[in-house]
Amino acid sequence: MKTLKTTLLLTALTLLLLFLGESFGGQRGLTIALVVAVLMNGTAYFFSDKIALASSGAQPISREEAPRLYAVMERLCAKANLPMPKLYLIAQPAPNAFATGRNPSHASVAVTQGLLELMNDDELEGVIAHELSHVRNYDILTSSIAATLAGAIMWIGRMGQWGMMLGGWGGGRGRDREGGGIAALLMLILAPLAAILLQLGISRQREYQADASGARMVGQQYGLISALEKLGAYNQKIPSNIPPSTAALCIVAPFSPRQILTGLFSTHPPLSDRIAELRNMTITR
Repeated sequence: MKTLKTTLLLTALTLLLLFLGESFGGQRGLTIALVVAVLMNGTAYFFSDKIALASSGAQPISREEAPRLYAVMERLCAKANLPMPKLYLIAQPAPNAFATGRNPSHASVAVTQGLLELMNDDELEGVIAHELSHVRNYDILTSSIAATLAGAIMWIGRMGQWGMMLGGWGGGRGRDREGGGIAALLMLILAPLAAILLQLGISRQREYQADASGARMVGQQYGLISALEKLGAYNQKIPSNIPPSTAALCIVAPFSPRQILTGLFSTHPPLSDRIAELRNMTITR
């Protein structure tokens, strides 16, 4: 059901992008929208992992530096039949982790210093299983596509604003001037907002699914439940310097004194809801 919801949300984002392009430029606008989407998706597909790792300050970590992390990762990769991802460390005290990469063969997992110090073995296993589930489910690719579609919608909306200011770009359907102006103004306001909400909906569905997949990978949900409770408590107190673009990839939303996340505009579902769903799971061994 959650996979179906994600597919529907991605479809809605794509249709919104095409409708916005066609509304402002007719057939030509529709073509521009498609070209923008393809170019942005291509960039995200090949370079989103490098951007996320560099922006968060992640550095490669060796087996000698983190033997416990390597042991957990190797055990779970063997269990899930996944190639070993590259491992990175973020020198921050707030516990967190994220996975990135376009497919399982080009995946990386980054963890913070705080995560390694604060999690016991069961909790660390739950977190890593969650991140490997993102890799196995191609969630990073899905999230990148959603982000680039949303970005393209906002870019076209901004171009539409400039077009209206400089001479009334629009009227792709021959609408009368007054009606077309009102419709275009509404589209400029509502389309970017709708794009953000749809993108957030996709991100939240992916988190629920990665929680469930990760729990099944381990064989029980209690380590991940304990990890989420601990992650929520510490990330409310310890600020993080992870940028917003990368924060959306993290297992929990990092706390930043520069940004106040409301429930509506959070990239993550409430931790209480995620924990409740995990508690209600039945896992057969």
